[in-house]
Amino acid sequence: MHIEIWSDVKCPWCFVGKRRFEKALAEFPHRDSVAVTWKSFQLDPTLPEHYDGTEQQYLSERKGIAPEQVRQMWNQLTTSAADVGVNFDFDSVVVGNSFPAHRFLHLAKSLGHGNEAKEAILSAHFEQGLNTSDTDVLVKLGNDLGIDEQSVRDTMAGDRFADDVRRDISEAQTLGVSGVPFFVIDRKYGISGAQPVELFRQALDQAWQEAHPLIPVSTSPDGEVCGPDGC
Repeated sequence: MHIEIWSDVKCPWCFVGKRRFEKALAEFPHRDSVAVTWKSFQLDPTLPEHYDGTEQQYLSERKGIAPEQVRQMWNQLTTSAADVGVNFDFDSVVVGNSFPAHRFLHLAKSLGHGNEAKEAILSAHFEQGLNTSDTDVLVKLGNDLGIDEQSVRDTMAGDRFADDVRRDISEAQTLGVSGVPFFVIDRKYGISGAQPVELFRQALDQAWQEAHPLIPVSTSPDGEVCGPDGC
């Protein structure tokens, strides 16, 4: 079973959704037969690489969300995230364009570190207050994952994986994805948002059963059974 997940590294609900999905997957009996692919998405491609302001200023000035509403939203997110072990520090978030981080994630994926890199970069952005558009930060994250420093620097110095990021975004548009996180199971089921763990489990079970239907074999009357009314 193949699951593709479109998300932006600057999206807090993508962090919560990742953890909820992973919790559901850990409980799924066929998890070893599930392949997960992370896909790029940008909520605000117009952002400069580094925005000169806080996260609250960005949401207020560029998104038109009142400061008190921002705080209410953060309180809701913090409460929801606690159950899956995410510790948001919104006051320390460094605002910037997510395109460099997405290119780094494609590099990590090409080296077999896609999921670990996704977790590392979300934590760096939302919990550690690091600038995930900065090459030195990406080098440090890559080093922790066993990715060669020069590979990261060479990637960020050029345009390697830029087309891969754009392809993901274009694919999302083709599928009608307008918000993230968005989960696609076997290109048949779409799940929008950081849904509860139980819903992810139900979706996994349903998709597996439909892909692996139980086919009864020919039986004879001599095969006795017991039922609710007796044997």
